[in-house]
Amino acid sequence: MTVQEFGVRLAAAGWASDLLVAGSLATGDYTAGVSDLDLVAVVPSVPGSEQIAAVHAGVDPALNLGCVYVAEDRIGDLGAEHPTWTHGVLVWRILSGVTRAELVRHGYAVFGRAPGALLPAMSDDDIRAAARAELTGYWAWAGRRPWIFLDPGLADLALTSMARGRHSLAHGSLLTKSAAISAAAAPAWLVGQLRARRQGRPARSPRLRTAWLAWRDVRRTVALASRRA
Repeated sequence: MTVQEFGVRLAAAGWASDLLVAGSLATGDYTAGVSDLDLVAVVPSVPGSEQIAAVHAGVDPALNLGCVYVAEDRIGDLGAEHPTWTHGVLVWRILSGVTRAELVRHGYAVFGRAPGALLPAMSDDDIRAAARAELTGYWAWAGRRPWIFLDPGLADLALTSMARGRHSLAHGSLLTKSAAISAAAAPAWLVGQLRARRQGRPARSPRLRTAWLAWRDVRRTVALASRRA
């Protein structure tokens, strides 16, 4: 199933007015089998969990297709939590500032209105604020739990996210994950392994060493973001 096919299914359900594409697919950095599909559906009212589960039923888990379901009257509320389908489960999350920036600057509609018709423009300072919020929010929480970086996927995400965060703080713009790898605070051997994994090629990194490098980078970058706040 493609994003367009999912859009047809969601439109046929009749309770979503718009389906928007964010993330790596919007920025041109999508790698099949590696990247997540980050979608945002705008709905007149919050659908029930059964409705959301039904529209995702049968979607190939390998697509990593996630979708935030945002009620239109709450789209401007930066702190509002919305039902979010991710990795086969339904959770409640905010529509982050970084995702909003991806939508406004690079996103497009599968059906319905364009992102710019639904969301306000984001200035460079808005993007800096969004990056700071992620760093001092989730990543500050993660930095207080060094053991979680033993998960290789989280360690990779941390290294690329910290590079993206530093770029946004400095320049007020977005950096793709692939570009962020070159700016990762990691030795050359690990940068090469990160790049291989991002391209879908097998590459194993020493688990403990990688976890320590990722945790250290998170602690340093969160401290940078906190000082700039």
